[in-house]
Amino acid sequence: MNNCALPSTAEPGTSAAMRRGACPSLAAPMQTGDGLLVRLRPDDDSLTVPKVIALAAAAEAFGNGIVEITARGNLQIRGLSAENVPALAQAIGDAEITIAEGLAIEVPPLAGIDPSEIADPRPIAAVLREALRAQRPALKLAPKLSVVIDGGGRFGLGSVVADIRLQALSASAGGAWLLSLGGTGSRAAVVGRIDGDAVVPALVAILQRLSTLGPAARGRDLNPDDIRILCRCDATIERPSSHGVSPASIPGIHALADTEMVLGLGLAFAQGEAPVLAAFLRQAQELGATAIRLAPGHAFFVLGLGHETVAVAQSLAAAHGFRIAQDDPRNAIATCAGSKGCASARMETKGMALELVEAAPELLDGSLTVHLSGCPKGCARPKPSELTLVGAPSGYGLVVNGAANGLPSAYTDENGMITALARLGRLVRQNKDAGESAQSCLTRLGAARVSAAFEQE
Repeated sequence: MNNCALPSTAEPGTSAAMRRGACPSLAAPMQTGDGLLVRLRPDDDSLTVPKVIALAAAAEAFGNGIVEITARGNLQIRGLSAENVPALAQAIGDAEITIAEGLAIEVPPLAGIDPSEIADPRPIAAVLREALRAQRPALKLAPKLSVVIDGGGRFGLGSVVADIRLQALSASAGGAWLLSLGGTGSRAAVVGRIDGDAVVPALVAILQRLSTLGPAARGRDLNPDDIRILCRCDATIERPSSHGVSPASIPGIHALADTEMVLGLGLAFAQGEAPVLAAFLRQAQELGATAIRLAPGHAFFVLGLGHETVAVAQSLAAAHGFRIAQDDPRNAIATCAGSKGCASARMETKGMALELVEAAPELLDGSLTVHLSGCPKGCARPKPSELTLVGAPSGYGLVVNGAANGLPSAYTDENGMITALARLGRLVRQNKDAGESAQSCLTRLGAARVSAAFEQE
């Protein structure tokens, strides 16, 4: 089912996309500093290489030619106008790309093709979508509410926060799933074990409960004991190990089977140019690539390559500027759209990220995340980072071991930013013990010393 229609559901002047926490869909694009933004959740099985090339062409024709992959693995197209959004929707429909609307139902990026997964979660996701479409009246759920159905495998979604989570138990459990609420796989509140036949009715019942609580209710607002009774779960179960995808774990060459390979790639600083993406995919197609799968961490997998061609495709990806390896220093940097793409931002984050790579490579060994945020909202990384740099009216603030909305402990102006970054890199280089990570070194030195180095005249 292709859901590319553009229903008008918002009252004039009160677009849902302008509210904090709303999701910018085709039906409700979000106004940003570079025009309208649309976020798309394509069905992974619809993203053949020719279709992605067509989508890139549409992004260039109707937007500003920038394509983004979000931290959760969704596509974003930027620089649209109100007049061009219908044309984009038509192009997506013409390319036969299936776009999922409504509740975010997420499965691991290699679901159904990863031989190490316990169970294929896609059938449950499909039946749940159909069950929700049949609800009359439609459920009123929070815009960012998410359901994760994790069948396991090497790229499971254990590190992705979800309101409702299903995690496949071992094959010996006979198709049973662990139901939990809120948080990541290791921190969610366990409800209990539920058998496969009861999964979708249970999920629908939970979502109905959330709908009765109001359009802002999230999984954390539910009482696990109440949900255990509602869904008739078996509470006598221990939490299984949870495998999570870190931003740096996807780039690289991965073997699925004896003859089947996948190439993991990441966008540099979460975005890329549509013509560059299309050019690479045309080259990859000549090498046998058939499709892509979007992934968390601003990444994607290229499918269909063999042992003889995957390394060639990886070299081509590197030449086009994609992140191709787990030790790429750009993996350690989180950036928002910045002042070129957001009216709220006071930092050109993409350019600053490039300066960071050059000025302070010592910080980017993969042990910590440097968050560059154009403003205190921290859209790219709401959770704390070891080092967060925030655009502010007075210049740039440094938050140590905190989020973008935290109180900065040091400041510098635009002219001093590069030298401030270089001082942080030098602080690590001069004080790191043999074999010590940048994170460990900064922790040992303490926040006060880190702040002093950043602000030093």
